[in-house]
Amino acid sequence: MTEEVFGVHGNNVHCWISYILSTLLGVIYVGSIYVWKQSSERSNHHSVIKKRIVSVFAATVLSYFYVNYFINSSLLKDDSIWALLGFRWNGLLNAIFLPILLTSILFLGPILIDTFSGTWWIPNNHDWASLVKDMVWIRNYIFAPITEEFVFRACMLNLIIHCTKPLITVFVCPLFFGAAHLHHMLEQVRFGDTWKNAILTSSFQFLFTSAFGSYSAYLFLRTGHIIAPILVHSFCNAMGVPHFDRLNELSPNQRIISIGALVIGFGSWIILLSPLTDPSLYGNKLPWVSEI
Repeated sequence: MTEEVFGVHGNNVHCWISYILSTLLGVIYVGSIYVWKQSSERSNHHSVIKKRIVSVFAATVLSYFYVNYFINSSLLKDDSIWALLGFRWNGLLNAIFLPILLTSILFLGPILIDTFSGTWWIPNNHDWASLVKDMVWIRNYIFAPITEEFVFRACMLNLIIHCTKPLITVFVCPLFFGAAHLHHMLEQVRFGDTWKNAILTSSFQFLFTSAFGSYSAYLFLRTGHIIAPILVHSFCNAMGVPHFDRLNELSPNQRIISIGALVIGFGSWIILLSPLTDPSLYGNKLPWVSEI
C-alpha cells in the first residue's frame, strides 16, 4: 500500500505534500481557537469556551470536506469515506467497551492510588445534573475528545497512511497532535507566567499528548472505529496525569498494594494490547488492517 506518489482526484502529487496537508489541517484546527478577538478572560471562562466551541466545530466540519477532497483515491476503492473515518456499525459494541476496559487495566495502579488517597470520585445523579451544565466539563470530556480524535486521528491518518506503513503513522501522526497543544504556552505567558515555566509545562504536555496520541492512533487503526479513541480520550482526560507523589501519603500496606497494581496493570496492558484490539473483534477490514 505504501507508494511514493499518489493520485488526488486524478493528479499525481508527491507524498510529502500529504504531510503538508496534515500540518495545514492542524493549523486550521488550532487557528480556529484564535479567530475571536483576544479576551481578557482565561480559556476556562465559560464565555471563551462557548466561542471556541463554535469555531472549533466549524473547523471540524471543514476537516471532513478537506480530507474527502485530498484523500488518496485508492483508499476509496472498497470503502466509503465514512467507513475510513471510523463510522461503521460492524463491531461497534466491542469498540465501545473493549478499549475502555484495556485502558482501565493500564490505569489500575493510579485508580487504586486515588482510591486510597480519597481523591477517586464517581459522580452521583445530582453531580451529573451539574456537570452537564458545566462548560469546562463539556469541553474536556465531550467536545474536545470528539473533535480532536476526528481531526487528528480519523482525518490526519487517512491523509498520510498511504505514504508510509501504518505502524509508522502511529508514531508520526501524534506529533501533529502534540504540537497542537503548544499554543497553551502563549496563554500562560500572557497571563503572567514566566517563559521558563511555560516552556517546561508545554514540553511535558507535548510529550504526554504525543504518547497518548500514539496509543489513540493505534486504537483507531486496529479497531477501525472512531468511537474507540474518543471514549479512551475522555477517560484519560478524567484520569489526568497519574499522581505517583500520592504514594507517600498512603500507609505501608496501601503503598505495597498500589505499587503491585501499577506493575500488574502495566504488564497486563502490554499482554492484552494486541488480543483486545484484534481487528477481527471489530469487523475491521479497512485497507491498512493487514499491516497493523
